[in-house]
Amino acid sequence: MSDTNTGPQPRQTDRWLEPGPTNALVIYILYLLGLVIGISGLAGLVIAYINRGKADAYVESHYTFLIRTFWIGLLYALVSVVLMIVGIGFLLMLAVAVWFIARCVVGMQALQRGQPVRDPQSWLLGN
Repeated sequence: MSDTNTGPQPRQTDRWLEPGPTNALVIYILYLLGLVIGISGLAGLVIAYINRGKADAYVESHYTFLIRTFWIGLLYALVSVVLMIVGIGFLLMLAVAVWFIARCVVGMQALQRGQPVRDPQSWLLGN
């Protein structure tokens, strides 16, 4: 009997680690979970940096969009924290959360349609 299996086969669940649409979707989900579990957003950022430059062009736009979403969101959040001294920061922090969620939803919708983010360099919603 000959065995054609030369080694361990990758599990079907390992696909989410490979660069591509499934991986980008996982990062969007990690970002949204990051609003509740802070460290998951950072994990998503690391995965986006690792996989950037290794996927199709439309998925690349999502990686760029995801990386910018993290850093711009962090900047907005830091400005909001500073402005909490005068009280307006609390309202701004709520606006940052809404912006962050909206940006992730817009990105996930484009990803599910198989489309790139139209303007991944945008500071707003990328469309």
